[in-house]
Amino acid sequence: MKLTKKSHACIRLEKAGRTLVVDPGVFSEADAAAGADALLVTHEHPDHFSEERLRVALDADPAVEVWTLRSVAEQLSAAFPGRVHTVGDGDTFTAAGFDVQVHGELHAVIHPDLPRITNVGFLVDGSVFHPGDALTVPGEQVETLMLPVMAPWNKVAEVIEYVREVKPHRAIDIHDALLTDLARPLYDTHIGNLGGAEHRRLAAGESTEL
Repeated sequence: MKLTKKSHACIRLEKAGRTLVVDPGVFSEADAAAGADALLVTHEHPDHFSEERLRVALDADPAVEVWTLRSVAEQLSAAFPGRVHTVGDGDTFTAAGFDVQVHGELHAVIHPDLPRITNVGFLVDGSVFHPGDALTVPGEQVETLMLPVMAPWNKVAEVIEYVREVKPHRAIDIHDALLTDLARPLYDTHIGNLGGAEHRRLAAGESTEL
């Protein structure tokens, strides 16, 4: 499997000539969803879900399908009947040849005064876990954890504890658009030294073979 990091929270996974894209939001490249055979969206926040970009991808190829939670599906399903699938915690499905398990239900707490929205994470081929905006522990072995390193809802201590709890072979940064270049070495040092797993940071557009 080939993993390509796009800006912020978006990743592209390629296998056997097919492409799965997770969370092509407004902080990612305008063409982040282009050429995807299937699209996964963890939740409705615009840095993870761009309705316009998904509509462009769905219009461009009538074979493209989307798997997501209800709050996102309701914005797309009427225009693309049969192509937008609602999923939740515990569901399993196959998308573009990838086997996907759904884990989690709620977005992380930003502040107690703000209502929590729904959020799901996707475990792809039993190997790559993208948690969206939550520190969901999938409850099974994860080879590659996509690690949300910087957000209004987390701090580095929580990020480190999350890596320790999931116990992946490697953790690769996502949710990093708000992290300045000045701060990156500090995060790299702490997560790498304390997380207990190989820690990697890919530049936008950079790929790695898993």
